[in-house]
Amino acid sequence: MRKIIVLEFITLDGVLQAPGGPEEDTSGGFKYGGWCAPYGDEVSGKAMQKQMEATDILVGRKTFEIFAGFWPEHADYWPGINDVTKYVLSNTMKASDWKNSVFLTSVADIEKLKNSEGTDIKVWGSGELVQLLMKHDLVDELWLKIYPVTLGEGKKLFDNGTIPAAFTVTESLVTPKGVIFVNYKRAGEVKTGTIGA
Repeated sequence: MRKIIVLEFITLDGVLQAPGGPEEDTSGGFKYGGWCAPYGDEVSGKAMQKQMEATDILVGRKTFEIFAGFWPEHADYWPGINDVTKYVLSNTMKASDWKNSVFLTSVADIEKLKNSEGTDIKVWGSGELVQLLMKHDLVDELWLKIYPVTLGEGKKLFDNGTIPAAFTVTESLVTPKGVIFVNYKRAGEVKTGTIGA
């Protein structure tokens, strides 16, 4: 069985929309695109290189369109991205010129992929897809980059369909500019209790 690892750039209030640039995703009138850019430094750069190690990826259609319009010509910044398999969940898109692109249409397709042989599968961005994966308990790990900023608007990571689930921290790092890199793995059901009892 392959692990599904969700990687997200998020704000303190959980926004994941358009971290990379002003024109990345302006839907809903979002005006803060590129909010993570001011927080880059050498430490976060090295941590990102580690997260970008070549492995198959799973994305939604919107993220795929952004990636397909950029990464084929900029693979020097993400070694192996053109060679790994890019799985895309879409009901409207069926083909792409970007090599090694495979299109899926359902949760059942994702479950079949997860139960196949191969590398771990990393999910980048793709907020609606991530919410669908969480709703169906298909996320094995969350690798979050939490930025010291609140936006008050925009698409959020934990918005619709999140089920109660426990996680444990497997790795963490705080950069000089205050970005928290933290990796969580799924750890069963939510446990409750009384503090001090």
